[in-house]
Amino acid sequence: MSGQGRFLSFEGIDGSGKSTQARRLAEYLKSAGHDVVFTREPGGSAGAEDIRKLVLEGDADRWSPATELLLFTAARRDHLERLILPALDAGQIVISDRYVDSTRIYQGVSRGDLRRQVDQLHELMIGREADLTILIDMDPKIGLSRAFARQGGEERFETMGQDMHQKMREGFLDLAAQAPERIKVIDGARTVDEVAEDVRAVVDAFLS
Repeated sequence: MSGQGRFLSFEGIDGSGKSTQARRLAEYLKSAGHDVVFTREPGGSAGAEDIRKLVLEGDADRWSPATELLLFTAARRDHLERLILPALDAGQIVISDRYVDSTRIYQGVSRGDLRRQVDQLHELMIGREADLTILIDMDPKIGLSRAFARQGGEERFETMGQDMHQKMREGFLDLAAQAPERIKVIDGARTVDEVAEDVRAVVDAFLS
């Protein structure tokens, strides 16, 4: 599926700090001389960014979990074709703020009982896992307070409540327990610099 490139993803509940850590890692690796592509999901390509607006804005009940799954998969396929695979084929390091693990949790476990369908669609239409996933773990109460403090326009999932985000946290930790070689859990309840130091240590060891 790719050349010598490496594909890293960041996961976590809303407000966990994963986006900040993903950007900081990209800057760190660039400063170390690596050729890095930083991207995000949903999004990362023109078509996927259009879908992002559909799924992250509006009322909480705008889409059913099954419809969300189809929209996210369509966005991911476009992202994969137009950005991720070409970058990997060119030998670049791709860092994505979210990838398929988010769909496994948000639509597969937390919003609906769709995990089997998530995995089937992933195998049929995507077929590419991240080589390394950094899971920033965070108490949902703290994470949601951070997320709402951003006062952005993409708060559809944040409005679904703390109970759902607790379910998401547990789901992410279950995924990490199932795939410990790929998914590395880092405690996000510390300073940004402390978390970044742990992220760098994990990624440096992986790349070496």
